[in-house]
Amino acid sequence: MDIDILLVLQEFRNGIGSCLTDFMTKMSFIGEMNTVLIIIALIYWCANKEFGKYLLMGWSGNRVINGLLKVTACVYRPWIRDPRIVPDSAALAAATGYSFPSGHSMNAASLFGGGAIRKELSKGLRIVLGIIVVLIAFSRNFLGVHTPQDILIGTGAGLLVMWLTGKLIAWVDKNPGKDIMVACIGIAGAVAVAVFAAVKSYPMDYNEAGELLVDGAKMANDTYKGVGWCVGFLIGWILEKRYVKFSTDIPMMTRITRLTTGLLSYYAVSLILNPLFKSLIPGVGGTVTTCFIQMFYVTFVFPLFIKLFEHIPAASK
Repeated sequence: MDIDILLVLQEFRNGIGSCLTDFMTKMSFIGEMNTVLIIIALIYWCANKEFGKYLLMGWSGNRVINGLLKVTACVYRPWIRDPRIVPDSAALAAATGYSFPSGHSMNAASLFGGGAIRKELSKGLRIVLGIIVVLIAFSRNFLGVHTPQDILIGTGAGLLVMWLTGKLIAWVDKNPGKDIMVACIGIAGAVAVAVFAAVKSYPMDYNEAGELLVDGAKMANDTYKGVGWCVGFLIGWILEKRYVKFSTDIPMMTRITRLTTGLLSYYAVSLILNPLFKSLIPGVGGTVTTCFIQMFYVTFVFPLFIKLFEHIPAASK
């Protein structure tokens, strides 16, 4: 049934629906991991720290949950299951890991769905955010890289994690001394997922030429990324909460300065520093380390930098 739906969409995409392909490709891009992370980082640094913290925590949890579900179910991508499926070539680059559940759908549920379920936002904004979640999820079907089952479960699981994250943050706010316990449990859970992904057995199916269809060890790479991001967030969250305590109650020009320096420094870390570490630390260790650095920079290092930088002019007056 799910493959039949993709075949219908594929025929539509290759015919009169071709005019929608670019639009769906852009919607899919908005749901990519690094795109979502930088958007949330800018919210956290420049717009609303508490809302950004909620999004960062929920997204980090969703990445670990997504990775766990993928390496547990080990569902092949649609074109591997059925050679009649020919996905859009531009979408293949971001179609990493196993198929179930959709990572893009869980990313969309984290960022846009996380806002859509918050009652303090206006009704109109929540509706718009909900539409974006649907469009990102559907784009994965339209482009042929996920089945309807993948996106439905991905979206549902992502929204559930965001709802639970909101409850958890509210509980921690009422019990501030419990934050370290929450962080320790989260880190232990993330590490357990990484160990599970490393030691479990994966399907070993071969094609007629005797070639392995899917390398399970490579498919688990997204799981290790999620673990690195989650641990980086939890440690950065605790340290920022105790030693930095930066604020987003700032003038517009300060917001613009943070946005500019934040983007530049984030890309310096992601495109210069992380490739260096990746070359020095091979395999799983390099993947976890680079994603840890990326999230730790977002959560703690850059907030520390802006707190010190913005404090200097104030002290000199």
